[in-house]
Amino acid sequence: MSANSQQNAISPTRREDCPEWYQQVIKAADMAEMSSVRGCMVIRPWGYGIWEKLQRGLDDRIKATGHENAYFPLFIPLSFLEKEASHVEGFAKECAVVTHHRLVEKSGRLVPTGELEEPLIVRPTSETIIGRSFARWIQSYRDLPLLINQWANIVRWEMRPRIFLRTTEFLWQEGHTAHASEKEAMEETLMILHRVYRPFVEEELAIPVIAGEKTPVERFPGAVNTYCIEGMMQDRKALQAGTSHYLGQNFSRAFEIQFSNRDGEQEDAYTTSWGVSSRLVGALVMVHADDDGLRLPPRIAPRQVVVIPMLNKPGQEDRIMAYAQSVADDIGRASYGGSNIAVQVDKRDMRPVEKKWEWVKRGAPIRLEIGFRDMDSGSVFMGRRDEPVKAARSVNREEVTTTVVTALPEIQANYFRQAKALLDEHTNRDIDDFETFRKYFTPEDAEKPEIHGGFVLAKWCENPACEEKSAELKVTIRCLPFEQSGTAGRCVICGAPAKIDAVFAKAY
Repeated sequence: MSANSQQNAISPTRREDCPEWYQQVIKAADMAEMSSVRGCMVIRPWGYGIWEKLQRGLDDRIKATGHENAYFPLFIPLSFLEKEASHVEGFAKECAVVTHHRLVEKSGRLVPTGELEEPLIVRPTSETIIGRSFARWIQSYRDLPLLINQWANIVRWEMRPRIFLRTTEFLWQEGHTAHASEKEAMEETLMILHRVYRPFVEEELAIPVIAGEKTPVERFPGAVNTYCIEGMMQDRKALQAGTSHYLGQNFSRAFEIQFSNRDGEQEDAYTTSWGVSSRLVGALVMVHADDDGLRLPPRIAPRQVVVIPMLNKPGQEDRIMAYAQSVADDIGRASYGGSNIAVQVDKRDMRPVEKKWEWVKRGAPIRLEIGFRDMDSGSVFMGRRDEPVKAARSVNREEVTTTVVTALPEIQANYFRQAKALLDEHTNRDIDDFETFRKYFTPEDAEKPEIHGGFVLAKWCENPACEEKSAELKVTIRCLPFEQSGTAGRCVICGAPAKIDAVFAKAY
């Protein structure tokens, strides 16, 4: 019997309806659900466990580069956003605004009253509120560099919510730093991208990315330069997996972040900001899941090994539970990725086959099923999530821990290799005219838009008008990759002479 004929397999499949498949994977894996507040999600324990692993791993890398965590207010005075014109313009349509501070009952209903003297913006990003604090904290060159990170929630009013990928409220980290020179600030901006974000996403999440600079049209509001990493999802669309912004002195001038230099002269500091969000959890689904559910890279899985006692003989529960626990204890003493292997014994009172398929759907890297025959023969039945369910096999009890320790890095590497193969296969480097470009991104059957297209690496003439024409196909320039060919050619959109290589794609 194929996996898709099992009651717990995902329907529809990726090929049949990728957007609905994505939603069903999240539902089947018990990751999250939309809440009663439009556009906001409830992250369930398994989904939040993934976020916690992501948060801890990234936090360690951030702190290793000398940054410290702090926390800043959720509410930002409207006047703060108005201080940096391009910044407020960029976020104006996404802001949630608090205008009153209490409720009163009228005719059996609660209505707002107590209008605020100044409206408060619910944090869409924190450059402005943090800039005000930096202005107080920084007085001298001795106070620099100032390296701060914040873990917080963000609110941006989302018109077309999609769980994890685009929600009104989401979780993220945002780094904010101030420096004495442009050189130091730029080094910080690129260091975060190359030494923190890219290796974390590729090594921990097993998602290969392309790194580069955003065009002025795609640049963060108020930034001088924006750099990013872009990943390819299984429907061949791009997802921005992290950004790092060189802000120059724009926010320093607006918020008077000044310091006295070594000669006693006042200067405006050079600032940066950078962040990743809980959309990375959505990226894990879009990159690694299959038609049986989620597949989690071991380094990001809340539980790397799940031991499933197959309790189908009344009166023998204690005996098989003790055996299962001893297997788990041995595995839990072994290490992977710098810490003890995260292992769980599923002791719930439910049908064994339902337990097994639940952990398949949740994407647990390794399942160890233990029935009475396995116990009596001194073995376990091991299934790897990177292999077909039918490929599960018997492993001798004495070899279980060694087998698990060997398998976990293999699974991690397999997921990255598969995702890299998808990226390489569907990055087209041969398109050099607009008509071919248009056909590449346009499904032949508009009624059944199967997975199509991908990334196009082509020349761009740097004219914003070409970006506008590309956007008519819902295609954007995802980045100008750091690795440039250095050769001349013609713009894929207008045919004008061009030297810049750009990555074009449809995106989330």
